[in-house]
Amino acid sequence: MQATSRVDTEIPTPVVNPNGLQWVDEELFIMDQETDDVAVVDDEGHLLRRFETPTENGSGITVGAGYLWTASNGTTAARPFKNSDTHVSAVLQLDLETGDLVARHPIGDTGIHGIEWDDDRNMLWYTATGPKQIVLVDALSGFREQRRIQCELVRLHGLAIEDDGIWCAHTTDNVLVHYDIESGAELNRITMGPEDPFVHGLTIRDEELWFADANFAGKNHTGVRGRPAIGTISR
Repeated sequence: MQATSRVDTEIPTPVVNPNGLQWVDEELFIMDQETDDVAVVDDEGHLLRRFETPTENGSGITVGAGYLWTASNGTTAARPFKNSDTHVSAVLQLDLETGDLVARHPIGDTGIHGIEWDDDRNMLWYTATGPKQIVLVDALSGFREQRRIQCELVRLHGLAIEDDGIWCAHTTDNVLVHYDIESGAELNRITMGPEDPFVHGLTIRDEELWFADANFAGKNHTGVRGRPAIGTISR
């Protein structure tokens, strides 16, 4: 890596387009945008298990309240259509062990990339692409909206809660911003190096930020380095 790189370490990825990441204890859940399967690996990238989901154009992934949650980002461009596809942006609430659908939560006329379970509030954050906002909803009680954080940078992607703030990856600019959850003010910023992976998925474990570069940008073909990657970010 060049001296300006923000990448600390990388591990092998068992999927072609790793878009979303979520650490759960000693297991790393990966959303594969190519197949919409979920792969689970250890901290060295060894595949522990893999299962199908009804996600379409999968992006973010998180775990909370005993469920797996995935960002189903509308019409897929990475694989042939399946009978379960709806071509509608939604958060999917899935069985944590099997990936079977428990509930589908449409989010309206917007794309959705990142999602993050908020253990303190027992609620769900997700990124909306239009308008550019991070949205908090009560996903267990009618998916009622609780709060919005307005963002200036484009292509909101992975989310990771840390202390009183929430990190959001802005993939095209390849910048991570730490927003204050209460006020929405910017607390910190990490700018990736010019040769670094483009951050799509984001998760945190033991104060260490992990990223995934899906190496996929749909029709726009922006922010593609040429290979997928999973690893840690140096602060």
